[in-house]
Amino acid sequence: MTSAEEYKNQGNECLKRGEYEKASLLYTEAIKQDDSNAVYFSNRAQAAIKMEQYGLAISDADRALAIDANYIKAYYRRATAHVGVLDYKKALEDYNEAARHAPNDPAIKSKIVECKRVLRMQAFQRAIEIEDPPSIFETLDLEHIPDTEKTGLAPLDVETLTRDYVFNIVDLFKRGELISRRKVFQIVKAAMALFRSEPTMVELPRPEPDHKVTVCGDTHGQFYDLLNIFNKNGWPSDKHTYVFNGDFVDRGSWSTEIALTLYLFKILLPNNLFINRGNHESDSMNITYGFAGECKAKYNTDNVFKSFSESFSTLPLATLLADQYFIVHGGLFSRDDVTLDEIRGFDRFKHKQPADKGIMMEMLWADPQDQPGRQPSKRGIGLQFGPDVTKAFLDANNLKAIIRSHEVRDKGYSYEHDNRLITVFSAPNYCDSVGNLGAYINFDSSMDPDIQQFEAQPHPNVPAMAYASNLIR
Repeated sequence: MTSAEEYKNQGNECLKRGEYEKASLLYTEAIKQDDSNAVYFSNRAQAAIKMEQYGLAISDADRALAIDANYIKAYYRRATAHVGVLDYKKALEDYNEAARHAPNDPAIKSKIVECKRVLRMQAFQRAIEIEDPPSIFETLDLEHIPDTEKTGLAPLDVETLTRDYVFNIVDLFKRGELISRRKVFQIVKAAMALFRSEPTMVELPRPEPDHKVTVCGDTHGQFYDLLNIFNKNGWPSDKHTYVFNGDFVDRGSWSTEIALTLYLFKILLPNNLFINRGNHESDSMNITYGFAGECKAKYNTDNVFKSFSESFSTLPLATLLADQYFIVHGGLFSRDDVTLDEIRGFDRFKHKQPADKGIMMEMLWADPQDQPGRQPSKRGIGLQFGPDVTKAFLDANNLKAIIRSHEVRDKGYSYEHDNRLITVFSAPNYCDSVGNLGAYINFDSSMDPDIQQFEAQPHPNVPAMAYASNLIR
């Protein structure tokens, strides 16, 4: 018979290999045999953190500390999980407690310094916050921002943007080069005007016989995998529409390149590229998971991130395809009576950042579960919803299925809830460590989903999370 300690050791090996779900199951077996060992709960918390199940991680760290109130790793892991749900105050409390037990640990000291820095920044932002702040573009004099770059790229005119010009920029990005800050601001401003003109739920018709619609899930700054999608499946055109279902920034180290590429195609083909907002298109996530740091590192000014942040607040929240498929980043709602008309009428411009409740938060954060009903999310934010919730929403709104993203899948996709809910995830080998495939979904005039899988592509020697806060790395 396998002992609890052997299960733990096997779990540790799986954790090292990036097999986080298997590691969690092995730690669970160890706990079944011995639920008095704090290490087993703390290690399972670490596996949950790797799977972004921060709510479960906090619960397991609580269990570990109830067994051994002096267990430093449990404080450290609970602090990391609190950062994952953006609760820096509780994270600091745990880091301070860890420091009390290990006062000379340099890693803990650095976490405390960083946590205090974020809390000071949040307090400052609250102090200067006004209800309806002016656009960042009101403070930028674009005409006097230098438009120089080593590439010799011609000045950008968004009114006469051509496909060749877009591909010139994409080729620069492929070579690891940057465009000028002035061009960045021009692109973001023009794309934001288009997003602002769109409804909260974009409604697309059934594709014509010679047209195609592609739905992509999270791309998370994995620029070279985005290029692979376009090279394999075709670039956006007047006969090939793309819907990107949120979370195109953070974690991967080329989020600015992805955002600018998508925004350029939006300007070039406003009726053939659409972007739903994801939970990572928000300040709090970007400051923690890397996009804010990447903007500053690459463009040496806070204003680039501020411009992107403003554009994120204008992104639509959902897409309705052919009156059949409801495409949303996260999922469904805490209420049974949400209708498409309510979503159509939702004023997303009142919410620069998602609130901690309400239909906007739920659309960005919710996840499916196998069992009926609803319960708090394993993430620690939002909720989980069962197949009965999916069926009720689809039937009430006369829909065929939901397409959502928000969660990594080993095959790049999954069918759930009696095949009426499809998860699609387009960041293969997520964070350079998970080993999953990516996927996207094609639709032609038949409206039958055609799921295509693909593997991760090589990229320059910059790791995922290179720009993320050291609190989450």
